[in-house]
Amino acid sequence: MSEIPGRVVATLTGFARTLRAAGVPADHERTQNMLRAAAALGVADPHGLYWAGRLTLCASPDDLPRYDRCFTAYFGGLRPGASRAAPPAMTVTRHLTTLDGDRGGPDPRDPGEPQAVAASDAERLRHRDVAALTAAERAEIHRMLALLAGERERRRSRRFAPAHRGVLDERRTIREGLRRGGEIALLRRRAHRRRPRAVVLLIDVSGSMSSYADTLLRFAHAMARSEPRATEVFSVGTRLTRLTPELRHRDPDLAMTAASAAIPDWSGGTRLGEELKEFLASHRARGATVVIASDGWERGDAALLGAQMARLSRLAHRVIWVNPHKGHEGYEPLTAGMRAALPYLDDFVAGHSLAAFQDLAGRLGHA
Repeated sequence: MSEIPGRVVATLTGFARTLRAAGVPADHERTQNMLRAAAALGVADPHGLYWAGRLTLCASPDDLPRYDRCFTAYFGGLRPGASRAAPPAMTVTRHLTTLDGDRGGPDPRDPGEPQAVAASDAERLRHRDVAALTAAERAEIHRMLALLAGERERRRSRRFAPAHRGVLDERRTIREGLRRGGEIALLRRRAHRRRPRAVVLLIDVSGSMSSYADTLLRFAHAMARSEPRATEVFSVGTRLTRLTPELRHRDPDLAMTAASAAIPDWSGGTRLGEELKEFLASHRARGATVVIASDGWERGDAALLGAQMARLSRLAHRVIWVNPHKGHEGYEPLTAGMRAALPYLDDFVAGHSLAAFQDLAGRLGHA
């Protein structure tokens, strides 16, 4: 049995923590068994890694759907197909934090429909403002965000790739003929490649956004994990900080720790106009969907912000502004920053709850 490198051990133990957060009893003993099985089967083999974890970390048939979802999310959609019968419908029995702070689950005095009760609690939690949640409720939302899918529709690229149908590829056809002694036996063709549209997220980490910044960064982490080559993440406050390398870590908690260490201006002020100008100078906005998550409290020049938003609207494919307060009843965009930005937005959406983040992920998937 070969020894697993330390960085791979850290990745696999992080996966075990993700499973525990999802309700799978992947304790220390099971984790050690998984590491031994992975070393025997080979961590470079996706099929072996999948079965090494499944056979050692799952304790019952109810754990299998959760294991599959977590494996897909944690390893970036990498899951070998397993020829097995469809698993039975899963009954929701893991504890969910309820609205009054008690631990959820079936009431022993009412054995009627525990599944419906748990589903109802989860649905209510989806629509609650994350700023008003308890620590346990917020941790549950963060676990759900970690499993959020961020796949996007493919758009046509300028680059070409070999294809069965498409325009004639003269160069490949001629090279093929030369290899055959000058006889052209087959016409080669090419077509435009398709790739996911780039998404850039600018997350406000100023003091007025402190109740939402961590959850917004976790949403950004889920998007970056789903499409790592087509997602860029920046924090904005008093400085523009690129967080893409930190958020590429598979484990959400380790990614948040790295991002927190990289952000020098947590809970400071907001100078969106100046930072947006700096961002536009990097040319990352051209053709991308740009998401700005902020409450619009601009301490700099609002006129500068308006001018940069006008420029951004010309360069970007789509501009989406996410304001946590928009989900509150009676909200009106009265801050100077919001008034300056509104004329140049394609979408102005809420960003205060899990349901709002799921809606945003859907918008990015079809942008």
